[in-house]
Amino acid sequence: MRSDLAVGYGQERLPRYTSYPTAPHFSAAIGPNTYAEWLQAIPPHASASLYLHVPFCRSMCWYCGCHTSVARRDEPIALYESALRCEVDLVARQIGRRINVEHIHFGGGTPTVMAPDSFTDLIGLIRHCFFVAPTAEIAIEIDPRTLTAVMVDALALGGVTRASLGVQSFDPVIQRAINRVQSFEETAAATTNLRRAGIRGINFDLIYGLPHQTIASCLDTVRRCVELRPDRFSVFGYAHVPTFKKYQRKIDEAWLPDSSERYEQACAIADALQQAGYVQIGLDHFALPDDAMVAAQREGRLRRNFQGYTTDTGNVLLGFGASAIGQLPQGYVQNEVQISAYEGEVGAGRLATVKGYALSADDRLRAEIIERIMCDFGVDLDPICVRHGAEAEAMLTASPRLKDLISDGVVALEGTSLAVADNSRFLVRTVAAAFDAHLDTSKQLHSRAV
Repeated sequence: MRSDLAVGYGQERLPRYTSYPTAPHFSAAIGPNTYAEWLQAIPPHASASLYLHVPFCRSMCWYCGCHTSVARRDEPIALYESALRCEVDLVARQIGRRINVEHIHFGGGTPTVMAPDSFTDLIGLIRHCFFVAPTAEIAIEIDPRTLTAVMVDALALGGVTRASLGVQSFDPVIQRAINRVQSFEETAAATTNLRRAGIRGINFDLIYGLPHQTIASCLDTVRRCVELRPDRFSVFGYAHVPTFKKYQRKIDEAWLPDSSERYEQACAIADALQQAGYVQIGLDHFALPDDAMVAAQREGRLRRNFQGYTTDTGNVLLGFGASAIGQLPQGYVQNEVQISAYEGEVGAGRLATVKGYALSADDRLRAEIIERIMCDFGVDLDPICVRHGAEAEAMLTASPRLKDLISDGVVALEGTSLAVADNSRFLVRTVAAAFDAHLDTSKQLHSRAV
C-alpha cells in the first residue's frame, strides 16, 4: 500500500481487539456476586479454557506492558501460588461440577519462575477440579534465560504441549536498551531441551519498533530464529506507553523508530517469514503450513481471545490470578490487579473479581463483526446482522471511518461484504475500529495501529 497511508493510519492508537469491548470499558458494576452467578449459569455441556497469570519475573524488561513485578526471592512466588490454588478451588466450587477443559494457558510475567514441584501440584489440582481433555493444549510462556532442566521435566510431567519463548531481538545493542540480554545459544538450548522432553509445539515472540531497531537487525533475528524452526511466530509492535508503564521511562523516545520505520520493519519481518515457509495468520501470527492454526484460518474457524489468535472455539474462558480476565457468555470479568489485594480476597474465601462488563445485544453484534475482520481480513455483514436482528446497511452507513477507508483503497466493499486489501493488511485493526462504538473514549490507552 502507499507508505503515506500506512504511516498516517498507523500512528493512530487502537486496541488489539483481543476482546470487544476492550478492558478500559470494564467497570466496578460487575463484581464477585455477578461472577458467581455467571459461573453457576455455565451450560451443562460447555467447554472451558483456563488462563493462569503468574505476575513475576526475575528481572524487568523495560519494554514490558504486562502486569508483572520482579521477584528475586522465592517466598512471594510460593505465597502467590497458594492463592492461585485457592482461586481454582473457589471457581470450581461455584460451577459445581467438573466441566470439560480443552485449552490451558499459563501467562506472565514468567510462569516458569514457579518451583517445579509447585507447578506440578497446580496442574494436579486443575485436573482434579476440571476434566482436562486428553487432547487439551496446555501452553506456557517461557523466558529461556531462566529455564532449568528440572523445570523442563516438570512441564513435561504436567502435560505441557506448547511453549512460547520470548525472543524479541538478538541484536545486543537493542537487548541492552531494553534490559533483556539473551543469547541465541540460550534460546537454542531451551528449544532443544523442550523438544527432547516431548514438548513439540514451540512459539517464538518477536517485537518490532524497539529502540535502535533497524530493518537489518529485524532480518538478522528472523534468520537466526528460522534456523530453530519453531512452529509459530508472534510478531508485535512495541507499544510505548510510559505514562502507564513506569519501566518504559528508561527508554529514550529518541531511540525509537518513527512510524515509517516501524511499518517497514513489520513488512520486512512478514516477508522474511513467508519466504521461509511460514503462513501469515491474521495480523501478527505466522505458522508452518501443517499447523492447526493454518487449517483454522483456511476453514474460517480461527478465533481471537486474550491470548491472541487461537483454534479455541469455546466461549468460556476462566481467568485465574492477579489482573486475569475471564470471558463468559454474559460478559467479561477481571480480578484485582494488585497482587496483595488479590491474595487477600481469595485467601478469605472470596472471588477476586474487581470489575467487568455485561454485554449488550449491540456489543455481541459488533464483537462478532470485529473478530471476523481480525481473523479473516474481511466479513460479510448480512448473515451476522440477520443472526443479531440488525440491518447490515445501517452498520455500513453509520461509520464515517469506514467510508474513508474505502475511499483510500484500504477496504473493498461489494454489497454487504467488505475485504481488507492485500497490501493493507497491517491496518486490519484500523478497519475493525470502524465498527467500535466505544473507541473514542479509550484511544489514549492503546498502542499504535502499526
